[in-house]
Amino acid sequence: MANEPQQAKRRYRSPLRDAAAAGTRERVLGAAVALLREIDDISAFTLDAVAKAAGVTRLTVYNQFGSRLALVEAMFDRIADMGGLVALRSAMELTDPEAAISEIVRIFCTFWGSDRAVQRLNETIMLDPEIARSVAARHERRRRLLTTIIERTIPDSPADARRDTIDLLFLLTAPQTFRALLPGRKLDQVCDILRGAALDALHRLKRSLA
Repeated sequence: MANEPQQAKRRYRSPLRDAAAAGTRERVLGAAVALLREIDDISAFTLDAVAKAAGVTRLTVYNQFGSRLALVEAMFDRIADMGGLVALRSAMELTDPEAAISEIVRIFCTFWGSDRAVQRLNETIMLDPEIARSVAARHERRRRLLTTIIERTIPDSPADARRDTIDLLFLLTAPQTFRALLPGRKLDQVCDILRGAALDALHRLKRSLA
């Protein structure tokens, strides 16, 4: 019983301290995203550089995120929110496959071209195998999203045709495809090319039902 006040004291968390920690985390996260936009060489994206940009110590960055991978994951989430990927939820609710796929292509095309930091984050896979696995897992979410739409809206199509269509849609919504088409074109032109190719793939899949 005599230890209860001391135990309660140890369990107590200061709201001011929590707010300060949250503020520090946001500052580090914001500085990390800004640094990604500014650097020309992805190898310059280090924890020391992030700490310097945020005006904190390297230890503070570790205390806030626990690891470099956790920082990169948090940056992925922040940039995804800023880039409009939240709109995917509404696209998934569309019952017409052409409308749904057209909207998903638009969302990803806009996202890949919305922020230089997006490209830089994909380039971090060259620096760390662990980050590469994290990036690959996020891309697989995109494949599952496309798979869900195709299997829900065109379920009676041949399995091989569905698989081929999903693979093609996955390629058309990939950042590498976007970047390959971008030189010499405006963003809306690239989106139109990708959207047209995606709809052609859907039309072929529908014809397989005949």
